[in-house]
Amino acid sequence: MDRIQTAVERIILYSRYILVVFYIGLAVALAIYAVSFIFEVIHLAEVAFFPPGNKNMIMPVLELIDGALVSGLIVMVMLSSYENFVGRFGEDSLDDSPEWLRRLDHGSLKVKVATALLTISAVKLLQVFMDREDYTDADIFWKVIIHVVFIASAVFLALLDRIAGHTRYPDKADDKKSNEPPAPL
Repeated sequence: MDRIQTAVERIILYSRYILVVFYIGLAVALAIYAVSFIFEVIHLAEVAFFPPGNKNMIMPVLELIDGALVSGLIVMVMLSSYENFVGRFGEDSLDDSPEWLRRLDHGSLKVKVATALLTISAVKLLQVFMDREDYTDADIFWKVIIHVVFIASAVFLALLDRIAGHTRYPDKADDKKSNEPPAPL
């Protein structure tokens, strides 16, 4: 019986490596998205040099901002999920990694993802308001409601993270502030 239990435990433990397929898939999706982003930059250049009537550059720039936010979200999920569920990055890998990767746990990842989704939603909502004539009042109403739900969700997740104690990694800037004397006026 112990051998069966040990075998089952090993299967369950090593099944986490299946997640690597998803993270590689996210990396491939990021590369494809980067190609799409390049086409958006080309479109922005076309709008800048050959303006089509009354169109301005704000919408293409908002598309670029949206692309950068989505790409950052993909990287954040990919790196932190690997670190949390599959295995730790080696010390050689961590030399080039962002500082937040060392401090990001599952609870704070949820808050960061919710914040990123909220920001993406805000950009999309701004795009709707910029092209208001393309949307009905009902469309705009529901987009605002969805955005408010994102805001409430982000606040709720941040509160849960704080209550659960997931904020135990103070920012290094805060550490420096506490050890330094107050700045002269």
